Amino acid sequence: MTYKILIVEDDQALGAAMKKQLDAWGMQARLVRDFQDVMGEFTDFDPHLVLLDIALPYYNGYHWCEKIRAVSAVPVVFISSASDNMNIVMAMTMGGDDFLPKPVDLNVMMAKLRAVLRRAYDMGGRGPVLEHGGAVLNLNDASLTYEGRRVELTKNEFRILQTLMENRGKVVSRDTLMTRLWQMDAYVEENTLTVNVNRLRKKLEDVGLRDFIATRVGVGYIVG
Repeated sequence: MTYKILIVEDDQALGAAMKKQLDAWGMQARLVRDFQDVMGEFTDFDPHLVLLDIALPYYNGYHWCEKIRAVSAVPVVFISSASDNMNIVMAMTMGGDDFLPKPVDLNVMMAKLRAVLRRAYDMGGRGPVLEHGGAVLNLNDASLTYEGRRVELTKNEFRILQTLMENRGKVVSRDTLMTRLWQMDAYVEENTLTVNVNRLRKKLEDVGLRDFIATRVGVGYIVG
């Protein structure tokens, strides 16, 4: 499988270096040229992963991540020279899957991207769906179906629900979910997990799944 990577980076030298590295690893990389129409290039290229700088002309990376998340669960890895905890938390809250600080180490970039791609597309023989209580979670396209109604999940929402459904009937600790979502060295505030769980619950309620995820105060969450 040849992965397609969309690079949204206005530093032309850095973008070219990242593309060269990705091409050398057998991936197909494309640099965004029109920063007013990132979604147009996203739709045209249909990438498996997006490398997305935060500071961009016209609209910042958070804006484009929100637009991408409205239509796709494709992994998004943010890039920024502002690699403080607040920016990392914001990136993850907006639906990012990982964070790459500047100056970018191309070897670290490849390690992170390969890990994200492996988690997103290598199902490891788990099968195409998980089912519980009439809810069907499709592992191939990160969607959930219930009584004929379908909802698209962001990558973080998908990982939360997948982990809970794989452990249905058992309480999954917050630490376990944090590790599953953000396997990175940087510190991530626990409130970020709460935000993602709340958004997931709202989507489940919209298709009729009320109280599907229960909270065990001080411990974690459970799908009973």
